[in-house]
Amino acid sequence: MATNRTRFAPLQRVFHWLMALCILAMLFIGVGMVSTVTTKYLALVSIHKPLGITILVLALIRLSLRLYYGAPALPADLPEPMKLAAKLSHTVFYALMIAMPLLGWAMLSAAEYPVVLYGGLHLPPLVSVNPELHTMLWDAHFYLAFVFFALILLHLGAALFHKWVRRDGVFEAMAPGLAPDRPE
Repeated sequence: MATNRTRFAPLQRVFHWLMALCILAMLFIGVGMVSTVTTKYLALVSIHKPLGITILVLALIRLSLRLYYGAPALPADLPEPMKLAAKLSHTVFYALMIAMPLLGWAMLSAAEYPVVLYGGLHLPPLVSVNPELHTMLWDAHFYLAFVFFALILLHLGAALFHKWVRRDGVFEAMAPGLAPDRPE
């Protein structure tokens, strides 16, 4: 749903930036996990699991906010391929924000590893124990993390392009701050 607003709702902006921090932390923790065999691995895993579920919950809330509030319209003079790229990239972002934690949870379930949240709460397994499925889910989780990171870099590049080259207000639509909507 497009709106007359030129900025995302304040709650949408808060969730965007909160999730940006969580997802970047998660990606770097994940890199640390796959690149170490020291005792730090267990500490990283103990952060990675609950943070993944937190991201899943935040993503579902964020998707609900997006469906409720919609998004400001893209600039009328934005070329159609760029509009399509923006829409597709946001769809892929939401898909990854939801799929990655679910893949991780299912992967752990397939290996009979518990998903322990804050306060010792254990989540139920999503799938039955299955070593072959675990391997397949591990591979999907691993390679999609690279896709996610590449998409983040593309998103950052597009945001800076809108800010410094086009100067069309797209960057400001999600920028933090309390500035009110500008009239169109």
